[in-house]
Amino acid sequence: MNATPRPQGTADTAVPANPRRRPGRAFAHSITGALGSGHPHRSDGRPPHTPRGARHPGHHGGLGTSPPVPGPSARGPLRSGLLPGLCALLFALLTWQVVTHGPLRALDERAGRAVSGSALPGGAAHFFADLGDATVALPVLALAMAVSALRATGARRWWPPLCAALTMAAVPALVVPVKDAVGRPGPAAMAGVRDGFFPSGHAATAAVAYGAAALLFLLHRPGRVRAFAVASYAAVNAGVAVGLVRCGFHWPLDVLGSWCLSGVLLWGLARALSRPPGADHRRGARPPRASTAQGPPDP
Repeated sequence: MNATPRPQGTADTAVPANPRRRPGRAFAHSITGALGSGHPHRSDGRPPHTPRGARHPGHHGGLGTSPPVPGPSARGPLRSGLLPGLCALLFALLTWQVVTHGPLRALDERAGRAVSGSALPGGAAHFFADLGDATVALPVLALAMAVSALRATGARRWWPPLCAALTMAAVPALVVPVKDAVGRPGPAAMAGVRDGFFPSGHAATAAVAYGAAALLFLLHRPGRVRAFAVASYAAVNAGVAVGLVRCGFHWPLDVLGSWCLSGVLLWGLARALSRPPGADHRRGARPPRASTAQGPPDP
């Protein structure tokens, strides 16, 4: 060994000397583990005694927290874009059938004539059809926007109402050009009106206005309230669809095409509400990890 010989004598007569570093197990504690050990601050492979060293690696191989930080949740149909993709594909199919006078359009017109001549109560049909009018749907959305702004706190309280307003403004920007391009004639009850019934503006107004109001209402709501709001929204729009067809204002495919466009718009609104401005939305961002700095050596 290369140790310096200690002088003979008692502890009182011993000459003090600076300690020298010796290459042994004691020196192995001051480096990041012995070669091949894989454990910081220990040379014998046992877990260290410091709380930092006892932590387990996280999802990315570094030192994580205890317990480990959960990774990102699985991407569902809403986040992955499957829902708007299906809506856009179905809308393209319906438009193609209407423009080319396909078999689906012929079946649609037969079904529309059967519903409009049925014994369904006309008073209730007109009531639900009027729910798709802008004079009824827009005040409901404006009220929901005002309540959302008053209930919210912080500097981003304006974000949900602004997103809802922009979504509603996109309805005529999408529906009117498609109406003019397709130029579909209406049912017999609308024979004197200029062509342009696909897609239905009333159905799109009802779907987007009431849907945006429901999304604003559902922010930070429990599960039971969400289920009730979704069921009410579906019932109202189903009533609007039956009312429009029963009163002879639109064909069934006109309503279905509007629902496809509304699904894309509401998907975009839901995504915007779940990603407020100023948040970190980098793709594949890693969760925060604990510092990997070495702690003090064990005694």
